[in-house]
Amino acid sequence: MDEAETARNCFISIHNSLSEIMLAEDAEISIKEDKWQRDEGGGGKTWAVSNGKWMEKGGINFSDVHGNELPKSATQNRPELVGSKFRAMGVSVVFHPHSPFIPTAHANVRYFEANTPNGEKVWWFGGGFDLTPYYPIHEDVLFWHQCAQKACDPFGQDLYPQFKKWCDQYFFLPHRKETRGVGGIFFDDFSRGGFDSSLDFVKTVGETFGDAYFTIAKKRKHLTYSKDQKAFQQYRRARYVEFNLVYDRGTHFGLQSKGRTESILMSMPPTADWIYEWVPQKGSPEENLYQNYLKPRDWLNENA
Repeated sequence: MDEAETARNCFISIHNSLSEIMLAEDAEISIKEDKWQRDEGGGGKTWAVSNGKWMEKGGINFSDVHGNELPKSATQNRPELVGSKFRAMGVSVVFHPHSPFIPTAHANVRYFEANTPNGEKVWWFGGGFDLTPYYPIHEDVLFWHQCAQKACDPFGQDLYPQFKKWCDQYFFLPHRKETRGVGGIFFDDFSRGGFDSSLDFVKTVGETFGDAYFTIAKKRKHLTYSKDQKAFQQYRRARYVEFNLVYDRGTHFGLQSKGRTESILMSMPPTADWIYEWVPQKGSPEENLYQNYLKPRDWLNENA
């Protein structure tokens, strides 16, 4: 079996595992499963959920597409591959809970394979996960980063600090001068230790995301919240929309490669609000988010 088919089998396994966990944790969710084909080659599977007991909207997507020319979003760091044939696959996950006390979360793992103009095959992995709380609970943020470090360390103790910094830089909204949330890890162009080791790392990332996120969700889903707290969640969800539409390379790649629009935009929250010149009250929990959580911090060393 070649590398691409091995990666495909692993990603399908990650997709199925996360879907099973989601269903076990919220049996009331409505599920829409959709298999689709792409005109220029390949296809995928969308597993969209909504209106659960505690999960408002989310989805777990798998795609495997190929074509004759890599989109610009995939070649910005690899100009030598402009015009190359490619195969790209991955699993993309996003969860938007009802409760503002349960964070929004995102994860993806992906594999790219391309043929250079001289016929050489190159491959690499990418992915990561990040957490976007509205009313952050400090111990949850620490736990999230501890899980991220634990996933990285067996593959190199330099990876977590490197990928944590990359995540902080990537999930940053320059026009707002703030991070999208409290980060996690983000990586691209990854091929350390050869294909098998790289794939093992990506698999670990997918498994860690599921374990870490549902641990946090189970601890917080019983908390009650007010209309004002829900309204603040709606306001902060708008930042999520702004990042995904303006900056996210995955969204850009999907649209530029003529992927399935409904699946690409599945990451959007069900509702969001934009309020002109809103500012948090001094000393409020909302101000705490702005002052202490929407900027890069060395969470694990601070805790130590």
